[in-house]
Amino acid sequence: MSPVRSLASRPHASRPHASRPLAAILFLVGLSLAACGKSEAPDEGDSEVAEAPSAVLTDVQKAALLADMPEPYRSADLAKGEALYAMCRSCHTYVKGGGNMTGPNLWGTVGAKAAHTAGFNYSDGLKASGLVWDLATLDKWIENPRGLVEGNKMSYMGMKKPEDRVALIAWLKVNTSPAN
Repeated sequence: MSPVRSLASRPHASRPHASRPLAAILFLVGLSLAACGKSEAPDEGDSEVAEAPSAVLTDVQKAALLADMPEPYRSADLAKGEALYAMCRSCHTYVKGGGNMTGPNLWGTVGAKAAHTAGFNYSDGLKASGLVWDLATLDKWIENPRGLVEGNKMSYMGMKKPEDRVALIAWLKVNTSPAN
């Protein structure tokens, strides 16, 4: 037998066409993530994905922001909220002056009207919703964005645990708001 065997004659050898379905699936997943609300026209922040520099709040300033929130947010675990924000980071920046990505920059969101971020192409449903991002509305949104506003562009499927939503919302309040 010849020392060189064809790929077809080796049962364990991979065939080039065997990876096509996987490649197609990965391509479609990438497209769906990229389409979760990206504005059609690039804005100034699109070229820079990294967070823009922002004044870091002191522990006293963070405590004051938390003190303004009702329970259970006031005693939320901010470290847990920061860890949970990791899921949001692929689509959102959060610091003042941060650019829009697939999702809008989140600076100033807590307490603002829905669709407030300049330069972001929101869905018609969200623009017409009349929502204000108060704590209760943010909780419903983070739990199930599609259930709150039909036809919105956010591809996120939701966060089911109430204690996780509380931690994330408290963290967002402290990290996307100007100091008191």
